[in-house]
Amino acid sequence: MSINTTNNINGINNAFNAYKNTLKPDNKVKKEDERKDVKETKSAEKNEQTKKAGNYGKTIGNAKLSKEGAKYYEELKKKFGNMDFILVSADMKEKAQANAGAFANPSKMVVLIDEEKIEKMATDETFRAQYEGLIEKAAANLTQLKTSMDNSGQSSNILGYGLQLKDDGEISYFAVLRKSAEAQKEHIEKVVEKHQAEKKAAAKKAEKEAAEERLRPEDTVFIQADSIEELMQKVSEYNFTDRSDAVQTEQELQVGQSIDFKG
Repeated sequence: MSINTTNNINGINNAFNAYKNTLKPDNKVKKEDERKDVKETKSAEKNEQTKKAGNYGKTIGNAKLSKEGAKYYEELKKKFGNMDFILVSADMKEKAQANAGAFANPSKMVVLIDEEKIEKMATDETFRAQYEGLIEKAAANLTQLKTSMDNSGQSSNILGYGLQLKDDGEISYFAVLRKSAEAQKEHIEKVVEKHQAEKKAAAKKAEKEAAEERLRPEDTVFIQADSIEELMQKVSEYNFTDRSDAVQTEQELQVGQSIDFKG
């Protein structure tokens, strides 16, 4: 065999080996990705199987978390210690805000977060960073709104602010307001009237009951918006209308006025 032929064969072998070497890393990465996917799937399935109800603090619905999810949820609450977290079960996500008024907190902003997001945040670092970033952004926005409302003298009837983390990576803001003093007075009088025929002790009990019921859902107004600017506008509009109604005559009120808070 001539030297040239030998060199050609060696050249072909070297080229083929080089080509095989370029394939190995891709195959290796592909196999590693497949193993990672299987591991994550098994982890998710295991978490789903081990989820259980526990003492997670304030909740809406029958919220359940896996051991890993519960551990992360406690870490999240500690990280944002100036916020009041409420864990929402998966089947109550759409109805959570309707129940948020009961958790209005004048000293802390309320955060509605569902169990599904907590589970994913516990295992997915990218997802966790995204939603923790949303919480930080919302906290800054609500602080700015609260300051603005305080400075403009519109905060006297505001019981608290909050947010709900949505599935599309967006935030829904809300405010819980106390209805006008006149509306509350009417409610209290009705409760007291109910007990007028009872003994003096019972009447005192009725007055105490009336005072305790001042923050019932029917005595509050829930306003929701998809942005801080929208929420500020809706709260201002409500306060303006509430003040206007307070000085209108009964005949004027019967004409009928309403504000659409659906946005």
